[in-house]
Amino acid sequence: MTTFETPTPTVDPAETTETPKLHALIAEFETPGEVLKAAEKVREAGYRWWDCCTPFPVHGMDGAMGIKPTILPVMVFFAGLAGLISAFVLQAFTNSTGMSIWALVWVTGYPYLISGKPLLSIPAFIPVMFELTILFAALTCVFGMFGMNGLPRLHHPLLANDRFRRVTDDRFYIVIEARDPKFFRSRTEAFLGSIGAVAVEEVQD
Repeated sequence: MTTFETPTPTVDPAETTETPKLHALIAEFETPGEVLKAAEKVREAGYRWWDCCTPFPVHGMDGAMGIKPTILPVMVFFAGLAGLISAFVLQAFTNSTGMSIWALVWVTGYPYLISGKPLLSIPAFIPVMFELTILFAALTCVFGMFGMNGLPRLHHPLLANDRFRRVTDDRFYIVIEARDPKFFRSRTEAFLGSIGAVAVEEVQD
């Protein structure tokens, strides 16, 4: 009996290569004034997922972008307050002679009289209260900042773009991400050109 071997289909390597996904469009500007005016127009156009990248802080940029004040200071304040209260309660509990039945258990602390100070002595509690206030506030500030900024992030598509390297030198950029609801490649590219960009490039993921 004759058997026939089924030929293995050949696949063009180019067909198996995934097409890079568009991450954003970047628009290059030459001066702080140009990027500031362009940022106002991007905000007025209704884009939401966009950012400005500059080699130094540009005065008035937050207002031009419509950035709202961060809630991080509020978080830090309440974290510090929690540290203050925790330190006081911890020391008061440790020096207590007994706790109320409302604490669910009857406990006894370490009511040692030292140097004749009262068991509930706020001046003696101040060092620990101060330290825990600073500790809670500092940790909330650091980790809150990291969380709000999406950090740590070991790689960003913009870092692979050759043109974007000048952002640390003498160029200013507006980046509109492809996930923005108003993003349409050709329309967004034309819009960026109309607001004064000297160059517009794609950034792939």
